[in-house]
Amino acid sequence: MLTLVWGSSFILMKRGLEAFSSVQVAALRMFIAFLFILPFGLKYVKKSELKDWHKFLGIGMFGNFIPAFLFTAAETGISSSLTGMLNSLTPLFTLIIGVLLFKAKTRATTIIGLILGLVGAIGLLIPEKFSDMGTSINYGGYVMIATILYGLSVNLTGKYAGGYHSITTTCWSMMLVGPLGGIVLLFTDFSSAYHHPLFWHSLGYVSILAICGTALSVMLFYLLIKNTGTLFASSITYLIPVVAMLWGMFDGEIISIHQLFAILVILLGVYLVNRK
Repeated sequence: MLTLVWGSSFILMKRGLEAFSSVQVAALRMFIAFLFILPFGLKYVKKSELKDWHKFLGIGMFGNFIPAFLFTAAETGISSSLTGMLNSLTPLFTLIIGVLLFKAKTRATTIIGLILGLVGAIGLLIPEKFSDMGTSINYGGYVMIATILYGLSVNLTGKYAGGYHSITTTCWSMMLVGPLGGIVLLFTDFSSAYHHPLFWHSLGYVSILAICGTALSVMLFYLLIKNTGTLFASSITYLIPVVAMLWGMFDGEIISIHQLFAILVILLGVYLVNRK
């Protein structure tokens, strides 16, 4: 379920960008997700949990808010399918951050896997035309930063939110960062988007992205982390790029042979990182 939902997120962002700016798509995604999650908060949030507000804020900022803006910014320069393929770096950065900051154990095969994953990422960012190299690296860099933040958020969730219900963690994190999306919207030119002929079309896709791709899927993801651990949970990225590529091909995006080879190298790296 998570693979299908998050793999489809990239094409939904692309559809949202038809009428909105990248900042507006990300801000709407956060604010709509917050509005959807609010009724759950009335049931699952307790005043006694306020002592851990800074932990929930960190999880929400690094796992949802900042990456939302980075992903939409990336899709203004690279395809949705390439964005989805680069997202497969998440388990690698989950492990790197786990080792560096949370004292997770590592092995020789893990190091090899990390190297392979990074080599594959570099391969993905090499475009067909050399003149497009700067654009590809710049916008692909946004995705890589987002996956680093995802890795940090996953580790924070595993370490600090394990004692909370997944819905509680989702409610607190979204209730702390979601309103910021509404504040960001106030500083954008929303009137030009409203008069765009595809306004309602794009708003519908962003709403699906917010409710399914953020609010509901984050609940499932935190539940997965709690029940299986951080590395297994982040390994859903095995199939996310496949779903993103299929949507991209359906939408007329060109997938090159070297990109397919590069994503296979990344997934081999992810496999070695998770191999017992």
